Amino acid sequence: MAILLRRLGLAVGLFALAFAAAAQRAPARADSMGYRFQIITGDDTEVTRRIADDLYKRLVPTFASFRTELAQSRRMLYVAIGPTALRDAVARRCDCVVISAYTSSQVWRMLTAKLPRARASALTAVYAEPAPADQLRLAALLYGRPVRAGAILGPDTAFLRPLLEDEVEIEVQRFAPGDDINHTLNRMTRAEVLLALPDSAVYNTENVRNILLSSYRRKQGVIGFSADMVKVGALASTYSEIEDINTQVAEIAAAFVATGELAPPQFPRYFRTMINEGVASSLDLSVTDIARKFSRPAPAP
Repeated sequence: MAILLRRLGLAVGLFALAFAAAAQRAPARADSMGYRFQIITGDDTEVTRRIADDLYKRLVPTFASFRTELAQSRRMLYVAIGPTALRDAVARRCDCVVISAYTSSQVWRMLTAKLPRARASALTAVYAEPAPADQLRLAALLYGRPVRAGAILGPDTAFLRPLLEDEVEIEVQRFAPGDDINHTLNRMTRAEVLLALPDSAVYNTENVRNILLSSYRRKQGVIGFSADMVKVGALASTYSEIEDINTQVAEIAAAFVATGELAPPQFPRYFRTMINEGVASSLDLSVTDIARKFSRPAPAP
């Protein structure tokens, strides 16, 4: 147990550093792709280029056959990759439509909540984090039954509470700036699993180590919000690859082109599952192939 906790502590430290690095803002940059759509990026990393290239290939067929009244008016559709690109798109003064991807629901809401209604109606998103309903279903598969779940919500994720409570009976603890994360965890006495959500007020470089270690000691599994979180000590998570997210973005764009109606913001539709088998064993869970194979694959292009 002690050795595993030390290893977990080191891994969580590495995760925290990566988490902090990912939060740094990159310079905004826009790449024109033609066909009356444009992919906006916030950096020029290899991953971003891979996302943009794959997305471009998926969008071109839809816009190449653009024959609607919308096309005649030449209304631009922007796809914003990541938070910096979303800030750029939101700041543009244009008669345009924006589909955001690779940005969490927390950041999406922060950047769009105060927009005028007409402008907000022209924006939608595929959030970066997994759908809570899929995460809770995965937890039930791991435990072999419905589980008592808990979640910690900061001020910027409090809007998710009705969604969580619609899915399952869940114990929600509020976390305000200045609160002690250990005291918050101590109040979560009935929960068998902790549903982690990408809230920077809760899961940050100061708190993430304590959350994972404390939950582990209490025999509470943590359903993480990314594959990386599973690698450093969370029990499991659903996660979406680039192709999964891009497929969904392309479907939203195609539906908009066909109907002129923009779908509402949504969680990822297509996903796979990652399980930390070592943590599962320490929690006395017998992982089944059904849990390992829990997924919703994107249709082949």
